[in-house]
Amino acid sequence: MDALRDAIPGILAALAVAVDVLAGGHALLNKRDNRAAVGWIGVILALPFVGALFYWLLGINRVQRRASALYRDYVRLPRPRPRQAGRSVLGGHSLAELCEVVDRVTSFPVIGDNHVTPLENGDAAYPAMLAAIDAAERSVALQTYIFDHDSVGERFVAALGRAVARGVDVRVLVDAVGARYSFPTIIGPLRRQGVRAAAFNRNIFPWRWTYANLRSHRKILVVDGHTGFTGGLNIRAGHVIGDAPAHPIVDLHFKVEGPVVCQMQVAFAEDWAFTTREQLLGDQWFPAIDARGGMICRGIIDGPDVDLDKLRWTVLGALACARRRVRIVTPYFLPEADLIAGIRTAVLRGVEVEIVLPRHNNQILVKWASTAVLPQIIADGCRVWETRGAFDHSKVLLVDDGWALIGSANLDPRSLRLNFEFNIECYSESLAAMMHDLIDRKIANAYPVTMARLDARSLPARLRDGLARLFIPYL
Repeated sequence: MDALRDAIPGILAALAVAVDVLAGGHALLNKRDNRAAVGWIGVILALPFVGALFYWLLGINRVQRRASALYRDYVRLPRPRPRQAGRSVLGGHSLAELCEVVDRVTSFPVIGDNHVTPLENGDAAYPAMLAAIDAAERSVALQTYIFDHDSVGERFVAALGRAVARGVDVRVLVDAVGARYSFPTIIGPLRRQGVRAAAFNRNIFPWRWTYANLRSHRKILVVDGHTGFTGGLNIRAGHVIGDAPAHPIVDLHFKVEGPVVCQMQVAFAEDWAFTTREQLLGDQWFPAIDARGGMICRGIIDGPDVDLDKLRWTVLGALACARRRVRIVTPYFLPEADLIAGIRTAVLRGVEVEIVLPRHNNQILVKWASTAVLPQIIADGCRVWETRGAFDHSKVLLVDDGWALIGSANLDPRSLRLNFEFNIECYSESLAAMMHDLIDRKIANAYPVTMARLDARSLPARLRDGLARLFIPYL
């Protein structure tokens, strides 16, 4: 007994060394950021057992592991790789180099013969979407993050119910967290209308960390396989500005026509099959699509699984390929170090960079953290504007006069690393001109954010914003 007692310290020391070596080795192999790796190894070595426990709880990226586990047994639909390089498709287009970058990042080929129509707010978007549903003959696929059980939601439920009554195949996928913005959720009313509806990534333990992440933030509506809608609009009454809602939300959506709609349908069908195990195949979902215009487009599927970082690399490529100007509109601007470096490098190359943000944000912590980041880019010459009035949830990225990135993603870690998103890149001077005009109108009614204004913040405000900035990886 005495011998065993004397051996306990040695056993514990050996166990501590083994645990620390395992935890430190994991950090060394899996932390891409050298500072993070050094920091965690220091904590592990300084606090035997406790440091390894902290690393196991906080340092391992369970979001990506969880996403991969969710899709482990799921067979994705075929995603054809580009048959020819972007330079060849775009010919002498000034942004052919950017197209080639995205070729190497994404799963889809760039494709021509499309037409994209901007729709401002629910005032323009909802009537067009409802009209398309009412005209549906074969299929309707609708995916959204928030589908509120309010006056607008009820209009969509009624239209989808009428489509079912006509014999149209209807599928609706609502994120499980987004559905709970209303109580009771919209799932019940949809099912009572005969609509096949499902909630994405349901979890009976809402306090679990991964429950707050791994959300489907995609907004996709595809009718009869050939007419699509995507952008930033959720389905909720606050987006109809003409109705003077109590909490108005300005936003931007797009009607999409042409072969790129097939890529939108693939994104929906993959998520639907993952959620329900039903495969959507055949001409009613994937018909041949005729040419609808002259725009060259490509869908970009992004998420914390095999599609991780596709949008991040697309944005970095856009910043690197820009020659004259970059304009960004986003509600949540929380760039991490690589995007800050990309923006600053573009400015230093002589590219004019403008960023348009909402003055009043619905996420106050995000607003504080975003404000703390702004001095890093404004000091180099980037111009930042804050829009007046209602919260602006719009998102668009423009490069020069011929490329637009539209869709659901924000420029924050949650969109670029933790959520499932869908965007479309468009090589079109006409669409870029319309977006530039929209941004000009926003800037005409916006406040410039200057270094003088940022420096004039009180010390408590600067400390508050700086503290919020530390949480950017989690916002």
